[in-house]
Amino acid sequence: MAGRWSFPRSRMKILLLENIHPAAVERLEEAGYSVETQKGALDEDDLIAAIKGVHVLGIRSKTTVSRRVLEEADRLMAVAAFCIGTNQIDLEAASDHGVAVFNAPYSNTRSVVELAVGLMIVLMRDVVDKSAAMHVGQWNKSATGSRELRGKTLGIVGYGAIGSQLSVLAENLGMRVLFHDLSERLALGNARRMRSLDALLVESDVVTLHVDGRKENTAIFGAAQFSKMKEGALFLNLSRGHVVDVGALAQALGSGRVAGAAVDVFPEEPRTNSDPFESPLQGLKNMILTPHVGGSTEEAQEAIAEFAADRLLGYLNRGDTTFSVNLPNVQLAEVSGAHRILHIHRNQPGVLAELNRALASAGLNILGQHLKTDERTGYVITDVDRDYDPEALRTLRTVPGTLKFRTLH
Repeated sequence: MAGRWSFPRSRMKILLLENIHPAAVERLEEAGYSVETQKGALDEDDLIAAIKGVHVLGIRSKTTVSRRVLEEADRLMAVAAFCIGTNQIDLEAASDHGVAVFNAPYSNTRSVVELAVGLMIVLMRDVVDKSAAMHVGQWNKSATGSRELRGKTLGIVGYGAIGSQLSVLAENLGMRVLFHDLSERLALGNARRMRSLDALLVESDVVTLHVDGRKENTAIFGAAQFSKMKEGALFLNLSRGHVVDVGALAQALGSGRVAGAAVDVFPEEPRTNSDPFESPLQGLKNMILTPHVGGSTEEAQEAIAEFAADRLLGYLNRGDTTFSVNLPNVQLAEVSGAHRILHIHRNQPGVLAELNRALASAGLNILGQHLKTDERTGYVITDVDRDYDPEALRTLRTVPGTLKFRTLH
């Protein structure tokens, strides 16, 4: 349903879930917005109840924003994912309802990369098992099975912002780097692209996954892939839990095909820190389990909070959609000496002409206008003279294809 938003900042309600860093709250409140926070994630029914009257929703990775949630949201203008991924948000449904979605695609990449390097070193040296033995009084000073990273081959599956940065650090540690990605990627340093995943698995001493969370990546790494890995290789997954068959990984560890593994993400994860965790990977030798903390450093969480909050403020204050993952990206300066009308519509012929006819019939003098579309959605930004009757804008709701519109003063 087409709708209009035009509210004073103090009346706009922003809801942030999942312990989002206080820097985001500070940044949004300093700009004059009302912010409510909750510590944990919400399931679908609870989120539907909580989102009534909310203009902006902020989440991390555990809250799912489904089509049903978006259909029930009566005031929602934007969703910010204070993390890298957006697979927990129905982006098509968000576009259909004129809701802008933002994320923080780069802010925690260094934290994930550093953890990956640390885990590789710890696994290579069998530190976890040696430490556990020490805690029960066993002294095992032996070099057997303890190796250096230098000279080993690292196979990176997914060569995006994290994979490529890991590539550089690993090479500086003396590793040979191979990577496999379905998209064309520029190889950094001496890294070599492998056209097939199987070819990468055969040569790698360490295999690490850094793929996104799209549904097509579900269980892309299972028994068949583990069987092709070099005997005694190490395995890391710091990407998404559903991309790995954890039962197959447990079997590969038990058989010795995989000598050690580190997993930070799981197919099913507790919603809060007080909920229990269970996995077939528990209790296995040279198996490191971490509770989805790849990007959870103080530096990363603060950077994510600031980046995502800035993207929201750009959109709320001037209509800027730079870095939106579902609406056409338009970079805009602050509006000065005019009122700005933001119009989101389905990408269909004739909308701009109908919109301008509606503006003309309302007696508005257009000072500037910009249109950008993608295959699904159109976004029109119109700056007009301040002297007009706000009630005249009601006609914009009747423009065919209108999803939402609002005015900035």
